[in-house]
Amino acid sequence: MPDQLTHWIFHPTLVKFLIVLVGLAIVYLISKAAQRGISRGIEDASTRYSARKFVAFFGYLLAFLVVATVFSDRLAGLTVALGVAGVGVAFALQEVIVSAAGWVTVSFGRYYSPGDRVQLGGIKGDVIDIGILRTTLMEVGQWVNSDLYNGRIVRIANSFVFKEPVFNYSADFPFLWDEITLPVRYGSDWEYTRKMLQQVADEVCRGFAVHSLAAWRDAVHKYRLEEARIEPVITLAATDNWIAFTTRYIVAYQERRAVRDRLFTRILEEVDKSGNRIRLASTTVEIVNLPGVDVAFTEGKASAQARYVP
Repeated sequence: MPDQLTHWIFHPTLVKFLIVLVGLAIVYLISKAAQRGISRGIEDASTRYSARKFVAFFGYLLAFLVVATVFSDRLAGLTVALGVAGVGVAFALQEVIVSAAGWVTVSFGRYYSPGDRVQLGGIKGDVIDIGILRTTLMEVGQWVNSDLYNGRIVRIANSFVFKEPVFNYSADFPFLWDEITLPVRYGSDWEYTRKMLQQVADEVCRGFAVHSLAAWRDAVHKYRLEEARIEPVITLAATDNWIAFTTRYIVAYQERRAVRDRLFTRILEEVDKSGNRIRLASTTVEIVNLPGVDVAFTEGKASAQARYVP
């Protein structure tokens, strides 16, 4: 009996399993210790995230090498069996395989990176993590107006990169063109209004135009793009109800709402100082040619008779 127990304990296969478990435990502890050291020692969020991801990936690779090295003498005999099983596994896990392929595409195709603002599968948000199977977003919009976080964290399968468009708001050109419209009543000083809007737009948005110029030149050099006007521009259109002034300007993608607030604040200040030279318009309803109404009451009766007078 002791001989059988000794033989079972020191069986080559069991020894190899124990070696693998010990090796995987060592790899896990080293990986976690390295990640904790990175979290404490690196202050920059982007660099810290990339370093932690590299350590995790290296840990997976090292774990695979430990298993492959220990069981290297048995892998050759399992080739046929693994091939047959692989077909079934590939069919059953095709969505997982496509998501893993999407991760490779995202990582090496530069579709997006952590920190980018993207729209995937109709969901818009900031990328906070890119896993092998899923991309994690901090969602913006929905019931919250404009480009503000709503608090939901969304995980999207990486297979979406093969099925739907990927909108990236901050990759090669981290700026957006935006527009605001100001309705002005007819009879206002429209030339003065145009000059005022141009002055306000230059004051608030000139900095974005200067900083975006280098990024736009890089994008033109990289892609087939035509030249576009970076500076704020004012256009007007005469409608049936008012003169519509449109201010078009460029802004950093994450500051669109704040810039709109500053623009409207400065515009209202200038309107108040214009001395009635600028009169804002609103929707009004004018009733024309309403027929007269003649109401006659008959004594002793509770009803009234109405007669339209043309």
